[in-house]
Amino acid sequence: MARLLVIGCGGVAQVAIRKCCQNSGTFTELCIASRTVSKCDALKDKIESEGSPVKITTATVDADNKEDLVKLISGYKPDAVLNVALPYQDLTIMDACLECKVDYIDTANYEPEDTDDPVWREIYEKRCKEKGFTAYFDYSWQWAYDQKFKDAGLTALLGTGFDPGVTSVFVAYAKKHYFDEIDTVDILDCNGGDYGYPFATNFNPEINLREVSANGSYMENGKWVETKPMEIKREYDFPEVGMKDMYLLHHEEIEALGKNFPEIKRIRFFMTFGQSYLTHMKCLENVGMLSTSPVMFEGREIVPIQFLKALLPDPASLGPRTVGKTNIGCIFTGKKDGKEKTLYIYNVCDHQECYKELGSQAISYTTGVPAMIGTSLVINGIWKKPGVFTTDEFDPDPYMDMLNKFGLPWVVDEDPVLVP
Repeated sequence: MARLLVIGCGGVAQVAIRKCCQNSGTFTELCIASRTVSKCDALKDKIESEGSPVKITTATVDADNKEDLVKLISGYKPDAVLNVALPYQDLTIMDACLECKVDYIDTANYEPEDTDDPVWREIYEKRCKEKGFTAYFDYSWQWAYDQKFKDAGLTALLGTGFDPGVTSVFVAYAKKHYFDEIDTVDILDCNGGDYGYPFATNFNPEINLREVSANGSYMENGKWVETKPMEIKREYDFPEVGMKDMYLLHHEEIEALGKNFPEIKRIRFFMTFGQSYLTHMKCLENVGMLSTSPVMFEGREIVPIQFLKALLPDPASLGPRTVGKTNIGCIFTGKKDGKEKTLYIYNVCDHQECYKELGSQAISYTTGVPAMIGTSLVINGIWKKPGVFTTDEFDPDPYMDMLNKFGLPWVVDEDPVLVP
């Protein structure tokens, strides 16, 4: 019987909130807080009209302002805070949770909004030299909070979306039940959906475009190997989706898995993209529209990628137009009882089925459901210990059980086609 504060009211947040309401045995009260309280109020009205027993309140909050957050948290007194706002705000929300002595959960690791900030830039460039990858997002900033959360007796669960989140749980589950040792992991993210737009992004356009236009990287023998953007391409025939082109990207769960499973010799992440998407993105990049550096326009300062975000379709609006399926999972090689073994654990999610259930497309659904699951496990004390953790550091079984129960059933294939 718990009280939860949810910060954010975008597409992922709305799925997570509605799934919390389906899990009323755990969540009895919810406060939905966002900079735009009208979105929170509209969601509250919709959920209440459907007869949910969960008591819902709403609030306005500036998640960039620690004092504003502390005022809200100390006033509402939640059992945990679920951050489904922007990755830029992770550290501020973690600071507020520490001050208010409350557990923290999020779906994506920290990255800075201003990549030209000189203080951040100095730390970033030092990390690039030491670690060997240049992505703007990494876990070091949040892992640095580990001792603070231990001292406070609080849990911070990072990255309980699908990837990262479920994919990391798949690794822990495979190690627990199928392998004595894992040699390689390939994380495959396929979206076979069609929105009917010339160009749109699956989630927050600013975060999405920044991620896929950056250098790729993978981990091999404990070291990072960096590639040029979209340099490594593979084709794969995804169950229930079909043959798709996929490209190697940098992704945050590689960093956490490399730390927590140092015996794994190679960890890669691939995501599917159609040629139209890549052509649009390259054109936008060439004319400077993916830049995060402010420019002057008609006497005022604007950030090009934020202006582009305002022009593109809101990912939360894509649900009614999206058809097709996603397939996200992990392919493993390794050994069991001295013999070579392969395995593929994956989930297939149907965009139209997600829309029928929650009015969402599958990308928001596949992130929002695990956000609720991770939060539930922390609140119920099943994944509760002091410190900062990723989802692969706990017993995977209760998480896997809840995936089946709350709409993301998984499949185990013991004879998969491997990725070259």
